[in-house]
This record gives sequence, structure tokens and C-alpha cells, in this order.
Amino acid sequence: MEVDDDELIHFEAHGAAPLPPAAVDGHVAHDGARIWYASYGSGPPVILLHGGLGHSGNWGYQVPALLRRGRRVVLIDSRGHGRSTRDSRPYSYELMASDVLAVMDELRLDKAAVVGWSDGACIALILAMAAPSRVEGVFFFACNMDPSGTLEFVPTPVIDRCFSRHAKDYAALSTTPDDFNSFVEAVSLMMRTEPNYQASDLGLIRVPVAIVLGEHDEFIKPDHAEYLARSIPNAEMIYLTGVSHFAPLQRPGKFNVAVVNFLDDIGTRKNEDLRR
Repeated sequence: MEVDDDELIHFEAHGAAPLPPAAVDGHVAHDGARIWYASYGSGPPVILLHGGLGHSGNWGYQVPALLRRGRRVVLIDSRGHGRSTRDSRPYSYELMASDVLAVMDELRLDKAAVVGWSDGACIALILAMAAPSRVEGVFFFACNMDPSGTLEFVPTPVIDRCFSRHAKDYAALSTTPDDFNSFVEAVSLMMRTEPNYQASDLGLIRVPVAIVLGEHDEFIKPDHAEYLARSIPNAEMIYLTGVSHFAPLQRPGKFNVAVVNFLDDIGTRKNEDLRR
């Protein structure tokens, strides 16, 4: 049955759909933290990177859809989020990108496509810049790459419900369950001051990229998304109608179609290159 949770009422009460049993899960020690990961299924790998303050369970509607398409799905809790720990250093997107590479090394993944949501999208694009040989392509949903790309924050009931769910999940999953407020402060500081990439940096990206934005995104300026699509060679711009920053939860069917089409397209391109 198609999920329709535009107001995130179900998500606040229950979270996303439960994740299926993992083929393998665990932690990898990397650079002062223990990073949680899980791997599901077999086939061409795709890594899903969640948004700030969230965790991998927020992808509960996406994992089964990708498994049905014959994908190996890898989830990672960003450092300090979910089941992953952190040290005392400030958060940075570059550090979290290095954590993803550590998980890939642990799972012996030479290369993977990456789907990123909000902060996870920034991490994914940094991976494409820093380690292009490890990245098949990036589905970049709902994020900025410099401070000019964000809208002035306006609280809404939808944002409040998402925040409420994050607080509950942090208390249930974190090794420091009473530290949610300091966690929010530290992540928010990163969001206010990072990322800081220029068009010249984006122009060096050589992997397939889709810049994706919900029609009613509460945080990201549409003209910034379009600037990213113009600045990254051969990037495509995709708007998802009727949804906001929380599309994977609000209308997962619509979001999943866009993800699958992107992954299928880069798979086709790879096969064509191999035949040449």
C-alpha cells in the first residue's frame, strides 16, 4: 500500500517502516569513533546516507524497494548519530565522508552509488570530489554546498514532528542517550558554518550526479539547487512535486522511483562504457 504521510504524523508516532534483517552489521573503528553499518542483499551496491540529527532507520521505506531491484544496500549511521559514537572534535562533513570510506573498506566495496539526504547528500558529494574512483554516482537530495543556499529557518508543525521523532530515536539508540540537546547544538553549529564549496570545486566532479529537491523544501533555495546542477558537469536537476525536505517519508513511492531511475541510468551508462 502506498504511504502518504505528508504531515509526518505517522513518522512522529512510529518512525519509518522497520528495516529488514541485515546480512551483516556491526561497527568499524575509525578516527576516534565507532561507526555503525549494515548491509542488506546482494548486487550492485548503493549506500544510503541519512540527514542531520537522524539515523539509518529513516530509510525504512527505501531499503525494501532497492532490494527488490536487485541492489545491495548499505546503511551507515553518521558519527555521533544513531548507533555511531564520536569523539570531542567538532562535527565536519569531510570527517563523516572519511567514515564512509572506512565502512566501504571494511565491507570490501571498491565502488558504490551513493544516495544522500540533506547532510548525507553533502557527505556524498564530498566523497565524489575526494574519492571519485570509489563513487558510481550521487543522488543529492535536499542540501546546500555553501551557506548561501539555505532559506531563513521558519518552524512548522512538520519540522517539529520530525524533530520530536529524532529525539525519541536518539534516546533509544545512542550510547549517550541523555545528550540530545548538546548533540543538536554541535550538529547545528556544523550546519551553520559548513559546507563551503565554490563553483570551481563543483566543476571538478566527474561522476554522474542528480540534484534533487522537493517542491516545498523548507530549508534549501531552489535557485541554489539549480546552481549546483549548472556547476557540476552533466548533472541533472530533478524536482519532486507535492513534497518537502522529508520526501523519503512523506511520499516514499515517488522518491523511490526517482532513486531507482537514477541508479538504473548510471548502470546503463556503465554497461555501455564496458562495451566500448
